[in-house]
Amino acid sequence: MINEDQIAEADSFEPEFREPAFDLRDRTFDFALRVIRLYSSLPQTEEARFLGKQLLRSGTAVGADYREAHRGRAKPEFVAKIADCLKSLDGTAYWLDLLIHANVVPATRLSSLQDETHQLLAIFTTISKRTKASL
Repeated sequence: MINEDQIAEADSFEPEFREPAFDLRDRTFDFALRVIRLYSSLPQTEEARFLGKQLLRSGTAVGADYREAHRGRAKPEFVAKIADCLKSLDGTAYWLDLLIHANVVPATRLSSLQDETHQLLAIFTTISKRTKASL
């Protein structure tokens, strides 16, 4: 749960200082927190709120989908949930790009979050390909 101090740090979309998240569950959770902080800091314009809600939906879904993947009963179910993670990450990348190109948030403020989005896309793509190959 996010506390008041975390919301107050909304200008920083960097991950919280703690050990590197080697567990993908932790990493996707941290990613969702960063998206939430970004959403909380957006300007109070109609455009920012619309784009922000889309970003919030896709950015927080990644971790939830990944947790669901681990509850799957079979590999095909796992692969399907990993595909959902990829879909959410791709959507997140899209909404981040729109926030920048619509001049809602400067690119420099989102570069780290965009980088993490692309890293997670690469990780989940690898997981998907390797799991599909083992079917």
